[in-house]
Amino acid sequence: MSLVVKNLKKSFAQGESRIEVLKGLNLDVPSGRVVAILGQSGAGKSTFLGLLSGLDSPDSGTIEIGGHDLTALSPEGRTLFRGRNIGIVFQQFHLVPHLTALENVALPLEIQGEAGVEDRARAMLESLGLGHRLHHHPGTLSGGECQRVAIARALVGRPGLILADEPSGNLDLETGEKVTQVFFDQIRRSGITTILVTHNPELARLCDERYSLRGGLCVPA
Repeated sequence: MSLVVKNLKKSFAQGESRIEVLKGLNLDVPSGRVVAILGQSGAGKSTFLGLLSGLDSPDSGTIEIGGHDLTALSPEGRTLFRGRNIGIVFQQFHLVPHLTALENVALPLEIQGEAGVEDRARAMLESLGLGHRLHHHPGTLSGGECQRVAIARALVGRPGLILADEPSGNLDLETGEKVTQVFFDQIRRSGITTILVTHNPELARLCDERYSLRGGLCVPA
């Protein structure tokens, strides 16, 4: 699923003035490519991901995902489009604490009214080495296991686009490397277009292209 961002602008109110975060950002990602977005804290990386996911709207500009203009959709339309086409991996996992690993992964499929929910969720967790942790709650899982559950949840709906925000940022070095390997194995095998936001240049080097978010623009890194 291709991603084409044109002249994207976003600002936020600060007192009586506005702070421009994105200032006409452009990005063109062919289907199946894995792209790293680097940048200092406060550069606008999380803002950019929020716009790409449809969780927020830009001041102007367009975001075309698979030929569909996300910015032309209503909030409800963006929610539907995200559920069917976009998987998100958060740094903080964002698992539902009272649900098991299996239930967390099955949740997006249930929301979309998909068939074979439990079997698909089980198969995805097993492919990530978590077949023995299906019925455990997040509070009983390690950080690496929680992140693998989060990756499984993002992938289980067979999205065309994955948005990942520092997926190994909260993990120790060894666990982070293992989770990173699992993550890249899965997206490469499935050919999923991926936007990876990271501070880690080593992680960025695993991607097909690298950009730096500076001055509200994406420039080659």
